[in-house]
Amino acid sequence: MPPSRQGDERASRPPLLEIVIPAYNEEGRLPGGLLQLCAKLARMPFPTAVIVVDNNSTDSTAEIVSTWPRGKVPVRLTRCATPGKGAAVRAGLLQTRAPFVGFCDADMATDLRALDVAFGLLLSGERVVVGSRAHAFSDVENRHSRVRELGAVGFRSLARVLVRGVSDTQCGFKFFDGALVREVAPRLRTPGFAFDVELLARCAEKGATVLEIPVQWRDMPGSRFSPARHSAGILVELGRIWLTLHLEPRASAAPAWEPPLDPVGYP
Repeated sequence: MPPSRQGDERASRPPLLEIVIPAYNEEGRLPGGLLQLCAKLARMPFPTAVIVVDNNSTDSTAEIVSTWPRGKVPVRLTRCATPGKGAAVRAGLLQTRAPFVGFCDADMATDLRALDVAFGLLLSGERVVVGSRAHAFSDVENRHSRVRELGAVGFRSLARVLVRGVSDTQCGFKFFDGALVREVAPRLRTPGFAFDVELLARCAEKGATVLEIPVQWRDMPGSRFSPARHSAGILVELGRIWLTLHLEPRASAAPAWEPPLDPVGYP
């Protein structure tokens, strides 16, 4: 079969793995990130697909995705009107249908060689596999300021109260059993930076163990996070998550979405 026909035939089959990319004004980083991800997925011996969630971008992010060339790895655009990375990831997860699902950041800060390890573990029966920059065997190149590093240590300490045994909840490289993550996604209420904490906590509620794997991670230019602007909002989000997880069994109301206080959660 000619290579072009092989690509068409593969792309027409239901994907075994779908990866969500949340994107807010990512016209600068998204093309390179998509090229890397699609090249990696095209080398895998099974159908895959990518869903990019445009989170109210004011640049050409949506146009980049909608005009992305056809190939072995279908790239689909969906939109999320609720501001915040957590809201965008939730919207993307709910669009998936594959047996295995994951999400990663548009900048591909995590080396994609970790994808082979994550997918292999999912095939072996693990239900939640996440990259961890705190893993003893991770290789991390961090350009962050000392203030931001100290803030990250404080955040991890608080997050461990909600997700026990997980050393790094915020690495943007997470993979799941598809049925599990589609079960918990509708219940997510955190649209901003701390959404990963709630997502992992809800998976743990379902009996899933969160398995951390080492990654090669490079801090990429273009981060929107500022400790001065966002720390208070993150503490509020963590407090809301704690209250939600502890009070929810007594409440029957549907999840109520609220805009993030300022942290949209994009790296």
